[in-house]
Amino acid sequence: MSGIGARVLPYRRTREDDVNASLEGKVALVAGATRGAGRAMAVELGRAGATVYATGRTTRTHRSEVGRPETIEETAELVTAAGGTGIAVPTDHLVTSQVRALVERIDREQGRLDVLVNDVWGGDHLLEFGKKLWELDIDRVLRMVRLSIDAHLITSHCALPLLIRRPGGLVVEITDGTEEGNRAHYREHLVLDVAKYGPFRMASGLAEELRDHEGTAVCVTPGFLRSEEMLDHFGVTEANWREAVKKEPHFAIAESPAFIGRAVAALAGDPERGRWNGRSVSSGQLAKVYGVRDADGSQPDCDRYFEEVVFGGRVASADEYRS
Repeated sequence: MSGIGARVLPYRRTREDDVNASLEGKVALVAGATRGAGRAMAVELGRAGATVYATGRTTRTHRSEVGRPETIEETAELVTAAGGTGIAVPTDHLVTSQVRALVERIDREQGRLDVLVNDVWGGDHLLEFGKKLWELDIDRVLRMVRLSIDAHLITSHCALPLLIRRPGGLVVEITDGTEEGNRAHYREHLVLDVAKYGPFRMASGLAEELRDHEGTAVCVTPGFLRSEEMLDHFGVTEANWREAVKKEPHFAIAESPAFIGRAVAALAGDPERGRWNGRSVSSGQLAKVYGVRDADGSQPDCDRYFEEVVFGGRVASADEYRS
């Protein structure tokens, strides 16, 4: 079952926790680290001291079908600048041979894998809202399924034998919305709905399969994310993002990618992270437990905002949900 409820006690950080939270000597693979949440998670894992393999399809010499300018080389450089070791490896996670070669390289160079973040998606450009399933282009439908489901399965299949070589490995499945939250309502596009539900079941199933190896699998969602693409959509930057609230009032609850990055890094450094095993949680939920804050010092609670304001009809300012 997902959700925190009363089963997880508030987390009070101590000096000892700060030492335990260090990821020095740890190795992470962030699949889909080109931009957005993937890039931020890679950077924050690096900031905690990890060696991070950042993968994706867009490089300085090749742009993927998504058509965005961000590259995995930039991500790796940001990881290193943050204090970790960033290594960019061009990888199409739908090509099993490429993923196997990636894992073999990690094994050859590091001899271990401690954290796997499955953040592969890249299907937004294929979405056609306002159409029923039978009205959609079937080739676009199947491409979205492959990008969202197949890529995650291929990556886990290839990477988990290395991750379970040592006890205590962590798998983070990234999606949109929590399994029990209001954002889990139908997304008005059947394929998108299926794509975003898949990681719930993957994390739940992997939690069982990793249990004998003292491993943990968690499904994590960001809130309303101020990704590069979303900022471009509203014609703003991270510096003046609040200008977009004039066009979309709910954007007032938006969080920077750093928020989920910091939350996942805290999760990876938690010696008791097994308490999250199999659960579906948000960046905001993790932030409350670990004391994480966004880049502007706030702690946005997007889940509660959506439940009470967007779906519940409460008239309230988003500032009430940014403690």
